[in-house]
Amino acid sequence: MNNTKTLGFLLHDVARLLRKRFEQRAKHLGLTRSQWQTLAYLANNEGIHQAGLAEILEIEPITLVRILDKLEERGLVERRRHPTDRRIWLLFLRDETRPLLADMRVIGEATRGEALAGVSVEDRDHLIRTLTLMKTNLIDACQTPVDDREKNHG
Repeated sequence: MNNTKTLGFLLHDVARLLRKRFEQRAKHLGLTRSQWQTLAYLANNEGIHQAGLAEILEIEPITLVRILDKLEERGLVERRRHPTDRRIWLLFLRDETRPLLADMRVIGEATRGEALAGVSVEDRDHLIRTLTLMKTNLIDACQTPVDDREKNHG
């Protein structure tokens, strides 16, 4: 198999192993992976409504509601009513969550350090640039319908 045939599998495996190692290091925090992912994305999107966060996380809104219920019970997130639409809840982190996010960042840095051991700074920079370009290419491609010839022969 050449590199192009294994690229998707390799990217998937690296992402899975990064998550697994992070989970091993973060176990003492008492959060599930879905909970810490929710907190991480919410930290960058405070004030977002539940449906918007579900879309970013690529999960069903009802699944997010269950995660948010648990996080709210722990005092980590707060739901506030939208000022003009009472059907919409806006999401915010509680101040008590900030130290937990700091712990998560430290764990993330340590995990990335393990993953990138032996990789030069130049190679790290090149990897980030390449993956960023691939992501941009795929976001653009996903906006374009697949034509019928590709569907039949791809």
